[in-house]
Amino acid sequence: QVQLVESGGGLVQPGGSLRLSCVASGTIFGIIVMGWYRQAPGKERELVATIPTGNNPNYADSAKGRFTISRNNANNTVYLQMNSLKPEDTAVYYCNVLGITDRRPPVQNYWGQGTQVIVSS
Repeated sequence: QVQLVESGGGLVQPGGSLRLSCVASGTIFGIIVMGWYRQAPGKERELVATIPTGNNPNYADSAKGRFTISRNNANNTVYLQMNSLKPEDTAVYYCNVLGITDRRPPVQNYWGQGTQVIVSS
């Protein structure tokens, strides 16, 4: 089994910053992509940022210039540094991993439990 544990969410004022973390553990032979998605109340889940193994990060237009995704491969952790936060960033943020496992088919997609981010005065 593969588990993703997220942390770092909370309440912040507009213009403030937060740093989200996600640690992957379990039987996984290789990671293809790690990323962050978010879902606001009454809306569909949307991509925020991804960081493929051996390639450059990708960002939603709303995140460009404000958010930075990074990885620490030594401890299977992905981060999302969020600066200049806006009220419209308020959502539950979910960690996602696409990886090679011991299952069939071997490529599997995993989600974290989500961490709440609220941007408000």
